[in-house]
Amino acid sequence: MDELHAKSVVVGIDGSQAAVGAAKWAVEEAMSRNIPLRLVHVVGHKQAQSPSPQASDWELRRGEAALDQAACAVQDVGTPVEVETVLLSGDPEQTLINESTDAALVCVGTDRHGWAADKLLGTTEAALAKCAHCPVAIIRTNPYGTPAEPGVIVVVLNDEPDNDEVVHRAMDEARLRNFSLREIDRRLDSWVRRYPDVPVQVAAAGTGAKRPENHSRAIELAVVGKVDADEISELNALSGHPIAGYPDCSVLLIRH
Repeated sequence: MDELHAKSVVVGIDGSQAAVGAAKWAVEEAMSRNIPLRLVHVVGHKQAQSPSPQASDWELRRGEAALDQAACAVQDVGTPVEVETVLLSGDPEQTLINESTDAALVCVGTDRHGWAADKLLGTTEAALAKCAHCPVAIIRTNPYGTPAEPGVIVVVLNDEPDNDEVVHRAMDEARLRNFSLREIDRRLDSWVRRYPDVPVQVAAAGTGAKRPENHSRAIELAVVGKVDADEISELNALSGHPIAGYPDCSVLLIRH
């Protein structure tokens, strides 16, 4: 969906501190677009799309408590964003994919540090990476849901058809969050001119691994396009991308 007509920024809330961290991260996304932040908890039944008799009272109370916790955390951020809380029943993955149809962004949180040897994403994250109808943010948090230390945003310049949109989104994120941007490659003169207020670091291709001499600050967010999003959801490794050297960074997937 065109972001100008999107209804909300959606955050999947599952009761974890990582989900609360993702909700807090998403506040700026909703504010920058002047749309609501929509907090969604899904009770895991496949037969329905709204609370139904199939959901037990305990499941409904648990979902309501998770939503209340996330909403309170968002209010504590101190940014006057409109918040919607929604309790749904159904398959969690498909429900969030359905929610993405009318969303500017779907955001989920994880506190799992490092890519697993046989799987890059959990099942929900992988399903969203492959099938969501809007960009997807996978926000990694420290233990107890605290956000990662401020770092830089990284994006790779390449010849893929969607690369201009990917770089544009990375620049917007850097501006929104007052971060520096690291661009892998040297085809960036036009982007520097368009975003003179964003500090830009230049790195040659193939410098994704952590190296003290050229990585003084950790990568917090990697912005990737459709090809890399497909690899993240389907392959065991994302070779040649900075994510390989920063396994705990958050990821923003742009599928357009």
